[in-house]
Amino acid sequence: MGYVDPSEIQEAAIPWMLQGRDVVAQAVTGSGKTAAFGIPMCEAVDPGTRDVQGLVLVPTRELAQQVTRELALIGRKRGIGVVAVYGGEAIARQIRALEHGMPIVVGTPGRIKDLMNRRILDLGQVRMAILDEADEMLDIGFADDMEFILKHTPGSRQTALFSATIPGFIRGLIRRYLNDPRWVQLVSDIKGLETVDEVDQIFFDVARQDKADGIMEILDEIPSDSQVLIFRKMQVGVDRLSKGLASEGFPAKGIHGGMSQPERNRVMNSFRDGSLRMLVATNLAARGLDIPTISHVINYDMPESVEEYVHRIGRTARMGKRGTAISFIGEWDYDVHDQIVAKIGAEKMIRRKFSFY
Repeated sequence: MGYVDPSEIQEAAIPWMLQGRDVVAQAVTGSGKTAAFGIPMCEAVDPGTRDVQGLVLVPTRELAQQVTRELALIGRKRGIGVVAVYGGEAIARQIRALEHGMPIVVGTPGRIKDLMNRRILDLGQVRMAILDEADEMLDIGFADDMEFILKHTPGSRQTALFSATIPGFIRGLIRRYLNDPRWVQLVSDIKGLETVDEVDQIFFDVARQDKADGIMEILDEIPSDSQVLIFRKMQVGVDRLSKGLASEGFPAKGIHGGMSQPERNRVMNSFRDGSLRMLVATNLAARGLDIPTISHVINYDMPESVEEYVHRIGRTARMGKRGTAISFIGEWDYDVHDQIVAKIGAEKMIRRKFSFY
């Protein structure tokens, strides 16, 4: 799988998890946490039984697919089956996979709860439960579902929670469902949030009507073999920008929640295998996206919070690689920009000007 040395989160979390301890890991996105819980989970489950022993809750279907692929690679020598369950895809196929007997289930809380209510998914034998990107699941509205699922797993299970931020509800969840957890904190208490040092954070002041010219100028300067992720707020904005870039000869496609699941899978698979170089996406479509080859993240539309900014730019500079984050500061973005500067630090900000100003 290309691993040589453990990342910081892997080195800190894996020994505790191999000892059977509960773990709370607070780290910026892109730190290698899937293997941090995936390696201990694949060591713990018994591939010879049909019971579900490992459970991973994730916020989005894309992350469910991604975590499933990595766990399947980690566990393949032991013959460990892994199934992903999530909404937006026919439930019948997922039910068939569960009926075959899979030791590890990765899924979104809503679909897992649905399968439990249908009496298809029994969590009574779960040995290890993981809450991955717990703050994202909270933001999307999965709080009640997370609690419902944990209540239906054995009290003796091992639990690990991974999150970039630890808001009040998550702290309550830790108190209620984790047993004397070991804390692995790779995020500064002082600043609350940090971006990885390997990301060059570049900011352009640009009027809304000039953004189209700005993106062309930036993309013309980016090496042709780079992989670029561009964020827009609205689905209609994704469609307009991806079509506009394609008409100018850029290899770009869009992805958002309004597309069918087969369409989203096709676009995401082509971006993942490198045949698609530029992806225009909404926040939700790109949550949990883990593609190490992404070299540039462009905030065509600024996020609405510092937390969202950190999650977005964390899509590049994965696993210690360098990356570039470019943000367009429009007329209505100065408040969130000031918040980002206050949280992240002015010394990390690089100011640039477009040639047409």
